[in-house]
Amino acid sequence: MLIADLRIFLAVATARSLSEASRKLDVMPMQVSRRINALEQELGVRLFQRTTRAVSLTAEGEAFLPYAHTMVEAEESALETLQPSSSQVTGLLRVTAPSVFGQSIVLPMLPRLLQQYPDLRVELDVSDTVVDLVGRGFDLALRVAPLADSELIAKRVAPNPRVLCAAPNYLRQHGTPSTLEELEKHSCIVLQAVPRWPFVVNGEIVRRRVEGRVIISTVGAVRDAAIEGLGIAMLAYWDVLPQLRDGSLKEIQLADGEMEQLSVWAVTPTRQYVPARVKLFLQMLEADMAARVRSTVSKS
Repeated sequence: MLIADLRIFLAVATARSLSEASRKLDVMPMQVSRRINALEQELGVRLFQRTTRAVSLTAEGEAFLPYAHTMVEAEESALETLQPSSSQVTGLLRVTAPSVFGQSIVLPMLPRLLQQYPDLRVELDVSDTVVDLVGRGFDLALRVAPLADSELIAKRVAPNPRVLCAAPNYLRQHGTPSTLEELEKHSCIVLQAVPRWPFVVNGEIVRRRVEGRVIISTVGAVRDAAIEGLGIAMLAYWDVLPQLRDGSLKEIQLADGEMEQLSVWAVTPTRQYVPARVKLFLQMLEADMAARVRSTVSKS
């Protein structure tokens, strides 16, 4: 079984298109089709259902997908082990991250990453939707919400507590709440997916429904609405760190209800081999986030 054929299989599985896969691989579509046919003949199963408009994995193709990932990554890990210089790290790093975190934390780090590793390419998907890592061929997912049980491997990157915050002009006009009861009298900016806000009261998570005149569908828009003075928002620390530093948002602390403690997690598929490009990316991300925290503490 040729590793090159497995790479073509993974490209088609990700793109769901022979022509799109051929474009990404810079080969002729006929070559992609021939190699997929050869792989299917070798395995004795049909991996894709193909029509003139779409390509989709069969049940056998879905079952083979994680094994193909493992075999390709095993080869990459072996080659990287034989290359003593990390500057020789090559290939495409595919990362998915929540929209605000990806844009405000990951994206500013990429110029330095690409400068340090000139043969590395990065595909960054910024979306608040939890994606299928294996099915879509991602190397890594960064997640900031509580993790559901799964077969994925998760590594804690940094603490990410929830934060109550509002614009200074809102607080000047309406006052700053200091208790849960006082918070109920304020206008809160509600994220559609989180109508009840979690607080830690006497060591237990208590979810309280909040009221407000603005209900918004995305985290980024909630943050922007808070900056505009439309009310109090509940957001994750790393989503509002720049605004807390520049003063466009002020943190609110309640005497009788602490905010829920979350974390930033790096999630990888269940597999033995982690490519060097993933390890190097995470090392730089952890160092970058730690430096941001130190800088914030020194300015406070």
